[in-house]
Amino acid sequence: MFGLVGEYEVKLDNKGRFMFPAHLRKQLSPSAQENFMLNKGFEDCLTLYPMNEWEKLSGKLSKLNLFKPKNRMFYRLFHQGAKNISLDSAGRILIPVSHLERVGLDKEAMIIAYNDRIEIWDKTKYFNLIEGNMTDFADLADEVMGNLDGEE
Repeated sequence: MFGLVGEYEVKLDNKGRFMFPAHLRKQLSPSAQENFMLNKGFEDCLTLYPMNEWEKLSGKLSKLNLFKPKNRMFYRLFHQGAKNISLDSAGRILIPVSHLERVGLDKEAMIIAYNDRIEIWDKTKYFNLIEGNMTDFADLADEVMGNLDGEE
């Protein structure tokens, strides 16, 4: 896998389920198309990891020195609320109520796929975040990407 990509608008039903986008599912390795780990994201979203990617990340995190207080706290905070979820027989994902409430998801959501993860955002919050940062995008690109080849 070279990295997930895509932006998908989905509707949540009254139980908190949404149809997992077929185009996104095709991007996943066959062994990772059914089972996921749902976790909170770093901003006001949820993050869905294909299980194979969660296992890679868990392997990296297992190398943290848990005798250091900051490492223990990061480990706790990162894993707090993590939940194993699977697609149902209709190809839907059910988001637990506690997770819906945590990020204010109601009816309209955006599914944002990048690299090894999938973010689940309230539609309004996502577009507010993106629009609020577009004016700084050129500066951000320079700061993040401007020195990729080690040149100044």
